[in-house]
Amino acid sequence: MCTITAMAAAARSTDRPGALDITRKLAEICGPPFARFAGPADEVAGRTARWVAVPGGPHAAAEVLRLAAAHELTVVPRGAGTKIDWGAAPGQVDILLDTGRLAGVWHEPQAAAVAEIGAGTPLRAVQAALGRTGRRLPVDAPSPGATLGGVLAADEAGPLRHRHGSPCAQLVGVRYLDADGELVSVGESGTARLGRAAPAGAFDIGGGALTGGGPLGGGSLGGGPLRGGSLGGGESAVRGGPLGGGSSAGGAPAGGGPPVGAGGDAVLGRGELPGLDVARLLCGSQGGLGVLVSATMRVQALPAGRLWVSRPVWTPLEVHDLVRAVLAAGVEPAAVELDLPVPVSLPRRRIPASHPSVAGRPDHPAVTGRPAAGSLVVLLEGGPADVTERAQRLTAVLGAEAVVNHHAPEWWGRYPFAPGDTALRIEVPINDLHAAVYALRDAAGTPVPVRGSAGIGAVHAALPGALPPARVASILTAVRSVLIARQGRCVVVAAPAPVRHAVDLWGELPALPRLRSAKAHLDPHHRLAPGRLPGGL
Repeated sequence: MCTITAMAAAARSTDRPGALDITRKLAEICGPPFARFAGPADEVAGRTARWVAVPGGPHAAAEVLRLAAAHELTVVPRGAGTKIDWGAAPGQVDILLDTGRLAGVWHEPQAAAVAEIGAGTPLRAVQAALGRTGRRLPVDAPSPGATLGGVLAADEAGPLRHRHGSPCAQLVGVRYLDADGELVSVGESGTARLGRAAPAGAFDIGGGALTGGGPLGGGSLGGGPLRGGSLGGGESAVRGGPLGGGSSAGGAPAGGGPPVGAGGDAVLGRGELPGLDVARLLCGSQGGLGVLVSATMRVQALPAGRLWVSRPVWTPLEVHDLVRAVLAAGVEPAAVELDLPVPVSLPRRRIPASHPSVAGRPDHPAVTGRPAAGSLVVLLEGGPADVTERAQRLTAVLGAEAVVNHHAPEWWGRYPFAPGDTALRIEVPINDLHAAVYALRDAAGTPVPVRGSAGIGAVHAALPGALPPARVASILTAVRSVLIARQGRCVVVAAPAPVRHAVDLWGELPALPRLRSAKAHLDPHHRLAPGRLPGGL
C-alpha cells in the first residue's frame, strides 16, 4: 500500500488528466512493486519516461498495452537497457515496459534442435541453461548483460555472425504483442506450432512482402546480415560468392556459413515456416513494430574444440589480402575478426621474444620494432583433431607471424567505442572494406579505432565524443559518399545528444518505404516507440 501511496503522490504532481487512474491500473496489472513512476535513470536515448511497468507474464504485458491504447499513451519496451541509448530518441515515452519478468527457457529436451526463450532472459543465462545439456545458442552479442529480446530488437550480432548469421537468422518462431495488446504467435514454439501463422505474403502492403533481416534490411543498429537491404545481395553475397571467395552457384562459401543465395527463402524461412516474414521484421525494429514476448531459436551442440589463430596487421589493405586468403583456404572459420586500434608509439628499446613480459606475443612492438596496429583473428570450431589440423593449414596461409591460442584475445566480442563516443557501424562488401576504413581515416584526419567481422565486411568504429556535431556530419558525408558507390552504408549507432540531434543517423535507406508500410500496418497509431525507427517512424 505504501508503494501505491507514493505512486499516487507522484501522479498528483503531473498535469495529465487521469494520471492517478493510470497509475492505479498499472499497479493492478503488474502488482504494486512492479509499477511505478519513472525516475531519472528511466530514459530512452535521453527521453525520460513517465511510468515504468514490469509485467509478470504475456497476459499482463498485453493488459499494459491495452491500457496504453485506451489512454493514447506511447510504450517503449526495455530489456536490460544495454542499448537503450542507441539510435534516435523517441518522440515521447509514456510507459517504459520492462521485460525483466518475461524470462525463462522452455521446451529444451536434450535432443531438441530449438528452444523457446523468454524475451527478458539474459543471454548469459540462456547459454548457461543450454550448456547444462551440452548445447548453445550460436549468438554472442557484445553487450554485457543483454537480454535475448534486446539482442533481437537490435539484431545485435557478435563474431559468430560470420558462420551463423545474425540472431535473426536463428529465429524459427516468435510470440509478440501488437500495438493493441493482442498476443500473436508465428512459426514454432519449442517442438509445437504456436497457433496459426500468417500465410506468406499476408503483409504485401503497397508492393513487396515485408521481409528481410529487420526493417533496415539486415538489422538496424546492432547489425545483422545484409539480407535484401541497402546492400542488395544479402550476407551470403557479401561473405561468399565472388566477394568472399566462395561458390556463386548455391554452394557453401569458402568462408563457411549459409549457402550463397541463402539471403532469400532459405534464410527468411519463406515456405519453411509461414509467418516468419513478420517475425523477422521485428528484428532490428527497436520495439517500434511489436513487443517481443518469447522467441524460439535454433540451438546446436557445443563445439568440442576451439582455437583462435591470430596475426598482426598494420594496414587495411593488408587486412583485405589476408581475409581473402583465409576465406579461400577452406578452413571453415566460425569467425574472422579484425581489431585496428589507434597505433601506439614504439618502445624506447627492443627486447627479445623470450622475455617473460612478451611471452606468446611475437607481434609485440618491443619485439618487432614496429607498431603492431592491430590483429586479425580467426576462430576455428569443431572436433579437437579437426580443429588442430585446420589451424595448421591456416598458419601456413597466414605466415610465420601467425600464432595459435586456446583463448580469445581480450578485445574479442567487444565494441571499440566507449560511453560518450560517437559509434559508427560500417557495412560493405568485403572487397571494399579497406576502402571504407581508408575513407574514414581520411575524413577524420587521423586513425580511427575499427573492430568487427572483417570476414563479412561489418565493423564498428569510434569517433571521439568531443567532436562538434558539424565535424561529425562532415565525416559521415565523406564516408557515405565513398560507400554508396560500393553498395555499403554507414549508420550512427550511438552518439552524444548534440550529435544525435544534428546529424543524419541512417544515411540513404532504400528500405524506408517498406518500413513505412510495415509501421502503418502493425502500429498505425504510432504508439510503439514512436520516432525510434528511421524517417521518424
